[in-house]
Amino acid sequence: MEGKSEFLGRESIGKLLFKLSTPVIIGMLVQALYNVVDTFFVGQAYGSESVQAIGGLSIAFPIQMIIMAFGIVLGTGGSSIISRALGEKKPEKAEKTLGNVFSLSLILSVLIAIPCLLYLDTILEIFGATPGILPYAMEYLEYIIAGGIFFVFGVSVQHIVRAEGNARLAMNAMLIGAGINIVLDPVFIFGLEMGVQGAAIATVLAQAVSSFWLLQYCLKGKGVVHFKSRYLKPDISIMKEIGAIGIGSFVMQASSSLMMIFVYNALAAYGGDVAIAVFGIIIKVNSFIFLPLLGMAFGLQPIVGYNYGAKKYERIADAVKLALMATTTLGLFGLLIIYLFTEQILGLFSDDLEYLAVGKHAVKIMLLGMPLIGLNVVAMTLFQALGKARPSFILSLSRQILFLIPLVIILPGFYELDGVWAAYPISDLLSFLLSAFLISRVYRTFKGRPGPSGVGIGSEVAVSGGLE
Repeated sequence: MEGKSEFLGRESIGKLLFKLSTPVIIGMLVQALYNVVDTFFVGQAYGSESVQAIGGLSIAFPIQMIIMAFGIVLGTGGSSIISRALGEKKPEKAEKTLGNVFSLSLILSVLIAIPCLLYLDTILEIFGATPGILPYAMEYLEYIIAGGIFFVFGVSVQHIVRAEGNARLAMNAMLIGAGINIVLDPVFIFGLEMGVQGAAIATVLAQAVSSFWLLQYCLKGKGVVHFKSRYLKPDISIMKEIGAIGIGSFVMQASSSLMMIFVYNALAAYGGDVAIAVFGIIIKVNSFIFLPLLGMAFGLQPIVGYNYGAKKYERIADAVKLALMATTTLGLFGLLIIYLFTEQILGLFSDDLEYLAVGKHAVKIMLLGMPLIGLNVVAMTLFQALGKARPSFILSLSRQILFLIPLVIILPGFYELDGVWAAYPISDLLSFLLSAFLISRVYRTFKGRPGPSGVGIGSEVAVSGGLE
């Protein structure tokens, strides 16, 4: 088992990061397309009501992301444990972790679905749904929530197979899901005239096929970590470790949804349905920049986890440096593309004149900080891979909770709708500064530890650096 993952400690860092990140980035771009396809077809289907229908999907999006956040908890926490266990030559712990991820996926999915379905209208009103938007959001989410098991399981297992170093498999799973969704959307939305309900059903069916494909891979023992049914029984110590490590990613994802409560309510007050629709489109278009950054970080995670377990600290420092350069470049390139083609991109979803005017102005302000986000994502992933829950948690809170929410509350009082847009680049800058401070401490420590021969008790304390 261990031999299949030893390349993580041998191959050149540049080659490794490229090999592990490229499939993930492709998969993330597909995921971004996945997020946009429903909105595109719904916008085309509803004509004069496109702003309200798009607004409904926009309000639904953060709730859908909360469901997926539980999969991210299991995936990031489980993959961190597994990659370190492989580096430490502890295959049984890796297998036990995989089994716990499986069982927790089912348990959490049920616990999420029951309250969400019972109180869906109230939840949507809290998120800022206006009377015009509410019916569309409810029609869409009823199906998404009912199929939540496929989102939680699919996301978590994608992280696990990446931790084994099999990034290509995770990419293929996302490609399968996205391809099916793109094919089924027009069938259900236009052919069966189901509107937003059809979009939701297509999404759930696509995710179900992707999840079953990953499930059979695990059950047939094709991966580095073998599935064993006896490990489905929840293990308290592993559950706690998964939760402690994965909570950072969950908070980052869930805080984004929590933040949107404040954003959508501010948009409803200062801009109405049009501003809500614009924001939803910008967030989904922005995912074509942000998700590849996340993909690069996911490619970094198994490299850091394995080499930390193997005490090859210099390789960690090199990998972090290269990942930071790549994510910053991706952020800058993506921003330039969106700036150059703003009107064409917005026009794909609706030709409403007010929507286009508001959208072009909002994009210029909201996305200014994108080149800075890479550092925050890499820093959080680094601490997750090291099993350092506290700094990962702090960084996951910083951008959305510590900085963005207060800015969204304060700035609109002075600048109205522009205050909502401006809150984003300011929070990006503040989280960049915090991430730079935290990551610099650990990077210097790893840079000074060339390999196992120079590692002793003192060096282990130095690496921890008080960041537990």
